[in-house]
Amino acid sequence: MSVRQSIRRLCFASSVAVAALTPAASVHASSGWSYKEIADALHAIMESDRTVYTRLVVNRLQNEEKVIKASEHWKDEKALPLPAQMFRYGAEMVAEKNAGFTYSLLSLWPVNKQNAPKTPVEKEGLEAVAKNPGQPFYKEETLGGKKYFTAVYPDKAVAKACIACHNDHKDSPRRDFKMGDVMGGVVVRIPMK
Repeated sequence: MSVRQSIRRLCFASSVAVAALTPAASVHASSGWSYKEIADALHAIMESDRTVYTRLVVNRLQNEEKVIKASEHWKDEKALPLPAQMFRYGAEMVAEKNAGFTYSLLSLWPVNKQNAPKTPVEKEGLEAVAKNPGQPFYKEETLGGKKYFTAVYPDKAVAKACIACHNDHKDSPRRDFKMGDVMGGVVVRIPMK
């Protein structure tokens, strides 16, 4: 199977899975799903998709086969988007569709300053998962007068590509990441009804 076919299958499977879960977020009371269960299910999809892209596409093509590189300037350089960029593009697309939830990739040590925590709950969650990487963080917060269930999951270095990008980037505030280190967190936010 070609890389292009693998990516298409991954994108299709992700879309189907998110579409299947999205109604659950908007009909929480009648679905029997808790906000935590919905957030955990959405995160499982996000984490799996990101890990697959990082390991099977970026790490393989850039570091093992050395066919193409991944770059934050991927359009100009005819390269692969970085895993964090792919994740952000997916989050932006979900937000455009008003899917009933939002998600983002944030860090206490962001290469891109836009990926720093913006709310006290995001900061508290990132600090919590950095200290206890085996434990997701859950909390309710009110933003703009609306109540949200917010979950933060550890985002760990899963491939050499992750470590190289962060440790070598000129804007990185931290340059000592190792495999398995928590590099940030995935924030899933679901409006509460």
